[in-house]
Amino acid sequence: MPKTLTNTEPQRKPKIPDSLSIALKNGGPVVWASCLIMGLANILNGQLIMGLIYLAVEIGVIVFLAVPNGGLYWISMLPSLGWREQQKVFNEKTFVYEYVAGDQSQLILLYGIASLCVVVLLVLVWQSSVRSGYRAAALKKMGEHVPNFKEQLRSLLDENVHMLLMTPPMACLVIFTILPLLYMMSMAFTNYSKEGDHLVLFDWVGLKNFMAIFDSSSVIGKQFGSVLLWTLIWAFFATFLNFFLGTIVALIINRPTIKFKGFWRGCLSMTIAVPQFVSLMVVRSMVQPEGIVNKMLLNAGWISQRLPFLENVTWARVLVIVVNLWVGIPYTIMQVTGILQNIPADQYESARIDGANAFQQFTNITLPYMLFVMTPYLITQFTGNINNFNVIYLLTRGEPMYVGNSAGGTDLLVTWLYKLSVDQQKYNLAAVIGIFTFVVLSIVSLVTYRSSGSYKDEEGFK
Repeated sequence: MPKTLTNTEPQRKPKIPDSLSIALKNGGPVVWASCLIMGLANILNGQLIMGLIYLAVEIGVIVFLAVPNGGLYWISMLPSLGWREQQKVFNEKTFVYEYVAGDQSQLILLYGIASLCVVVLLVLVWQSSVRSGYRAAALKKMGEHVPNFKEQLRSLLDENVHMLLMTPPMACLVIFTILPLLYMMSMAFTNYSKEGDHLVLFDWVGLKNFMAIFDSSSVIGKQFGSVLLWTLIWAFFATFLNFFLGTIVALIINRPTIKFKGFWRGCLSMTIAVPQFVSLMVVRSMVQPEGIVNKMLLNAGWISQRLPFLENVTWARVLVIVVNLWVGIPYTIMQVTGILQNIPADQYESARIDGANAFQQFTNITLPYMLFVMTPYLITQFTGNINNFNVIYLLTRGEPMYVGNSAGGTDLLVTWLYKLSVDQQKYNLAAVIGIFTFVVLSIVSLVTYRSSGSYKDEEGFK
């Protein structure tokens, strides 16, 4: 028997396709007029407050762009990045020299990019205005109820709650991540550096900086290849040695025959409680040529001369990897312990009945389960180790440093970037390295994650 619709049952709202192309094609004169006067279609179709909000946004952006020294001024200055230098002018009335401020390329670049972002924001709001106006006009034409402003606000707590929750983080993402990222990426195409006195006024140079970095015959190009190779080697060992050694320690502590499990985990987690920079500074003082490590080994007669922990590239690289193990293994133990306690015990019981030894149980049950769960964590760790500024800079300062080089034997891309920008003020080359680091991390992270079982079959592992 067919079900009869009663008055108490909620009626379905008509679904109106409101893409921009459909709105422009079928909107009619009112919607087309709202392309110039944002919010006009909303106002004429009963959504007064919403239409006024769209109109206020349009007026505000136009005023921001049109006022003196406003958005249009900064956008117009972007192609040249300024040319007027600071001038010294004699004031005949006061008989003193006065300085007339010139252009500052850094501010022009920053404000120009910010103004372009405002223009992009206006385009997005304009698109939303056209679609919203078309939706209101279509509902009115069909004889349906057009939601007022109060009902639209109420919908933000119901079917459109995702828009309410995502707006603040998206705004912060644009302001604190995307805008600085665009600013930094733009620097890579300029000659903004101390060299040539280009700290106040600088120019666009196209791909010149990229060619210098990737030119293997140049000094900076040779350093880039060496630093990139060491960064990838460091990230690999720092990630997977921490994972496997931390896993082994966690398995040992998790064995039923081990007593005082909490005590051992607490002892191994002490490095987390101590601030990392304190631990690294202490270790740096211990491995100095006159540090306690060399003195103890010399007094014990185990070595005949001081070990070059910070003077030799190989020794320094091994040192940072070993110290990073001491710092990072406790984190892995905590991660692995929680996973081990969630592996079904009946799987191990079935494996023992089938005659599997401890190693076979680990390779066929424990390790696959852990890799399935921890692949996103390992990708995060690998990414973090590529950008691991603290361990390298606080422990070795990137040393040993060769004469004439801007990067040391233990410098990662991130520490080299810091030295180029803060110490040597070569902001253009630092921006190129920042872009390349971002590209490498994005590709490695996306390819690795999309190839993992965690992405391909989230519900498939049992």
